[in-house]
Amino acid sequence: MELECFQFRYGADNYGVLLHDPRENLTTAIDAGDSYSYSSALKANGWTLDQIWITHHHADHTDGLSELKKETGALVIGPKNVTGVEKGVSEGDVIKFGQCEVEIIETPGHTLDMINYYIPSEKLIFTGDTLFVMGCGRLFEGSPEQMFRSICKIMAFPADTVLYCSHEYTLANSKFALSVDPNNNDLIKRAKKLQDIISLGNHTVPTTIGLEANTNPFCRSDDLEIRRGLDMINESNEDVFTKLRQLKDTF
Repeated sequence: MELECFQFRYGADNYGVLLHDPRENLTTAIDAGDSYSYSSALKANGWTLDQIWITHHHADHTDGLSELKKETGALVIGPKNVTGVEKGVSEGDVIKFGQCEVEIIETPGHTLDMINYYIPSEKLIFTGDTLFVMGCGRLFEGSPEQMFRSICKIMAFPADTVLYCSHEYTLANSKFALSVDPNNNDLIKRAKKLQDIISLGNHTVPTTIGLEANTNPFCRSDDLEIRRGLDMINESNEDVFTKLRQLKDTF
């Protein structure tokens, strides 16, 4: 990977990320939920901010946008409906970051305006609140059908694609995953490993597409064991996903 990712925590459970291209000396921020945290991260690395990529309109992703833009003059890219976005993007658009092309992937479900940023040359994707470690985003605006299709888009990328999401929800997600997929040895081992990481106060993000394919129930609606546990052997993958999301909402 030619690009450098610097990840940090802010708020109760948010992850912020700075993406840096050392070849071109360019830096972008993924979202802007807290201007102080992003500014501190920039200062710690000695980087100046050129772009801000917004994933969706929720306040924990945009509250610091106005101040960060004022401090840095960075170009704000994101969904067209988000206040402060200067370059609106949508499905199929491609933006440039240094020598890299960045594909815009619309992933409605958590919100209707959710977009992900995928960099094929780096095998790198920023999923916002769409897909998490062993979980997926709660449906505030979109439908289960929309979220299912959005996750299918993400899971179609290469298994070694590195995935950065925007929240540290791993402990709760792992407990739910084990409740619906209790005999998955890959999941059992991974949950234990990540619990140890959390106990040390370390980050469980990033993950990879391959890891989620093996251990994230929301990416495994075709799995026979999960289907047996739900008594949904013959239902569609979309229906199984919908049931999993309903169960997680009350877990």
